[in-house]
Amino acid sequence: MHIQSLKLFILVFFISIPTIGQEESSKHSHKSSRIINFPDIPGYKTLKTDLHIHSVFSDGYVWPTIRVQEALRDGLDAISLTEHLEYQPHKEDIPHPDRNRSFKLALSEAKNHNLLVINGAEVTRSMPPGHVNAIFITDANVLLKEKAVDAFQEAKKQDAFMFWNHPNWISQKPDGIAVITDMHKQLIKEGKLNGIEVVNEHTFSEEALQIALDHNLTIMGTSDIHGLIDWEFNVPNGGHRPITLVFAKERTIPALQEGLLNRRTVVWFDNSLIGSSEFLVPLIKESLQVKKVAILREGTFIQTVEIENTSDVDFILQNTSDYTLHRNTNVFTVKAHTSITLEVKTLKIKTEFDLKFKVLNAIIAPKKYAEIQFKIKA
Repeated sequence: MHIQSLKLFILVFFISIPTIGQEESSKHSHKSSRIINFPDIPGYKTLKTDLHIHSVFSDGYVWPTIRVQEALRDGLDAISLTEHLEYQPHKEDIPHPDRNRSFKLALSEAKNHNLLVINGAEVTRSMPPGHVNAIFITDANVLLKEKAVDAFQEAKKQDAFMFWNHPNWISQKPDGIAVITDMHKQLIKEGKLNGIEVVNEHTFSEEALQIALDHNLTIMGTSDIHGLIDWEFNVPNGGHRPITLVFAKERTIPALQEGLLNRRTVVWFDNSLIGSSEFLVPLIKESLQVKKVAILREGTFIQTVEIENTSDVDFILQNTSDYTLHRNTNVFTVKAHTSITLEVKTLKIKTEFDLKFKVLNAIIAPKKYAEIQFKIKA
């Protein structure tokens, strides 16, 4: 273990220990004002997930309990500790023949909290196929196979959901361009590859998004965190980890898996949303609500429309309506958890009219953006 990594591990370990007299009173309440907020959409609950994270049981720098505590502070619904099966740089310091150990520790830490902890592992190989996460597994140990295809076969036996990690990773793809291979296509055909990361840590891959759309893969986004979430994503100053929003019928592990298998996801990354319009548009329309419509002033033909944003995204909207705006340009931002009042030049007072917008930070395909429409009733 590097000295810097060891120092970080020791620091986090001691921070996580309650002081004498506090253990019984605090019980790891993890209350925080930074909780991530997104609304449910019609017919589904919106589950906030990070399904690619690491601890000291592979190449991460923190104990698994810290991953649970971070998730609780962020208000996540589900996490999966996906330790590298084959890559174990800390094994001399933390020997563990049981590859399920980090999952068991995280599950124990989460038992008194409202957090779903999913067993997972990262099959770590050179390209192809590269790195692939298998989640919802029952035993990580039996995935340790000499051949990657045998590991995928074993994961499939365990009814795993499998997704391709960081296909644009420059250590395996120096040009940063995700390219699907014949091996990946065969895995998809056999039901051994279900999703692909279009976002990993600090990177977004348009090419991976196109692969997802072309091959009906679930669109995924993860932190792939190794250090501390707060440090890596500058959370104290308003940053956030990338997450996958999964639209599930209920807040359970089986429902979460069903939602992933049926590709009901949207990724939140760097104040942008990425996903198919089928789920992205309903999410935007639940996030942006028309609250009040009025006439600006007696004798004018300008009507005011108040729009409230209840989500954590600062939505960047481009007006594509038949009407121009009096106070704003055609591109403006509705900041998270605030309202904006638009002054719409309707030319005459109308009891009903439509407002249309392109959402410039809601990506549905490479260089294509979601479009929404509001029916305004005065």
